[in-house]
Amino acid sequence: MTKSKNNLPRANREINVKEVRLVGAEGQMLGVVPLREALNLAEQAGLDLVEVSPNAEPPVCKIIDFGKYKYELQKKAHEAKKKQTKVEIKEIKLRPNIGQGDLDIKTKAIIKFLNEGNKVKVSLRFRGREITHQELGRNVFEKIKESIQEVGKIELDPKMEGMQLVMILTPAKTLLL
Repeated sequence: MTKSKNNLPRANREINVKEVRLVGAEGQMLGVVPLREALNLAEQAGLDLVEVSPNAEPPVCKIIDFGKYKYELQKKAHEAKKKQTKVEIKEIKLRPNIGQGDLDIKTKAIIKFLNEGNKVKVSLRFRGREITHQELGRNVFEKIKESIQEVGKIELDPKMEGMQLVMILTPAKTLLL
């Protein structure tokens, strides 16, 4: 295993190879040296020997302050995590005999969710004998498709799942967040 338990690079006595390619404290290349000599140089400088590239042949080690190095790694990981965007699936529930005003409000909510970069699951639930008039639900979905075509696209076409009609919408690729 090239890394210790907590996913940090190996340092000092954890390194178990015969030779290492050594980079000095100021970034100068010191060449391939025996591990014992590298550890001695790090100890003389009052710093740590850290394995920065374990997969190289021989592994690349650097003489640095391990505490500062760990802190820098944590900072980089935190920055990368901040830049990630998590896509959520928002759900909008409808009925087949929804009024036009209510449909407009639901459509505005769908557009808002798509502009935020979220996926939207639109579900239209049939109750009782309404299931015999599936065309009413498909007409509602057609109206929604027409009104969102600038901000989103259909990922999953309308399909029946039990007693409800379901469609999934995603933000258009042209949107830059």
